Formats: sequence, structure tokens, C-alpha cells
Amino acid sequence: MSTVVITAATAAKAAKERDEEENLTTYNSDDLDGWEFKIVRSAFGKFRNPDNVRALCAEEAKAGWEMLEKFDHNRIRFKRRIERRSRDQYLDIDPYRTSADQFNPRIAGVIIGLIFLLAGMIVFFAAGFA
Repeated sequence: MSTVVITAATAAKAAKERDEEENLTTYNSDDLDGWEFKIVRSAFGKFRNPDNVRALCAEEAKAGWEMLEKFDHNRIRFKRRIERRSRDQYLDIDPYRTSADQFNPRIAGVIIGLIFLLAGMIVFFAAGFA
């Protein structure tokens, strides 16, 4: 598959998701007054597992966030009263985080190692054919 096709497919998927996030749930002015909203994402489908969803909801509840809807295995929308902002400084979590994926140094090390291995193989084979 060409890069152009993959890029176009990725852009189309992102546009569909944005449209879904904006239009799936309709709000009237009473629903919005005094509330703030956010979407927490997982690039790896973390919300497929109900235990991960429960753990995320429990952690977000510390900051006053309530789960509104689960779009799919990658996105969950939350809401909270704006008055809860005043307690943010006492939290041990980022109340405005939007990613449930955590940086894992081991995985990053493996990926970097694979990149160097691949680059070394390319240089080795290119030198052998020159």
C-alpha cells in the first residue's frame, strides 16, 4: 500500500472521529453551563479491557471527572463541574491529561534498538553492493 493511500486513510479516520466526537452527543445550554469536558485517548486500544476502563474512571474521579461515554476502545469522554478546578493543585495526577497511554522506557529502548539495527543493516547491505 502506498504512503499516500495510508495517509489519506488515516486522515479520513481522524476526520470521522472528530465529527463523531462533536456530533454524537448533543448538548443544550443547560448541559454546558458550569461543566467542562475532555476526551481521554489510548493509541493502543486500552479501553477494550473493562478493568482498564474502571481504573481510568476511578483515577479521573479523584479530580471530579465523570465518564459520559465510551466512543470505542480508544476514546472516552468525561465531564466535571468547573468548581472542581480549585482543588487541582492538591492532586497527584494531571486533571487535564488526555492520554491513558504511559511512556514505557523498556518499549522505547526496544524500538530505538530496532531502528539502529535496521539502519545498520541498510548501511551494511548498501556498502556490500556499492
